[in-house]
Amino acid sequence: MIYALVRPARLDLEAFARATGTHPDLVRRLVALGVLDAQRDAAGALWFPPAQMYAMARIQRLRAGFGLNYAALGLVVDLLDRIAELEAAQRDRSRITGTPGGPQWT
Repeated sequence: MIYALVRPARLDLEAFARATGTHPDLVRRLVALGVLDAQRDAAGALWFPPAQMYAMARIQRLRAGFGLNYAALGLVVDLLDRIAELEAAQRDRSRITGTPGGPQWT
């Protein structure tokens, strides 16, 4: 039998809401919209990895800065993540080919 030496770092709904300064109902709504990722245990309680605190801070900044509704936040977060992936791929291509813009097409 294998035993974990430490419990995985995770926060329950109340601790997550307290740490991020949000109401638990808002956190539940964001999970339902797919903007935040959480795992459910056998009892149905929500558990959040610590990295989701950064995601919540990002959501709060977008909401405050642009006045987006919570449904639109999911779309904006997905687009920003996709842009970051494309920029990282472009940087990797530039490093491999040695040219700033990637391979030359001409």
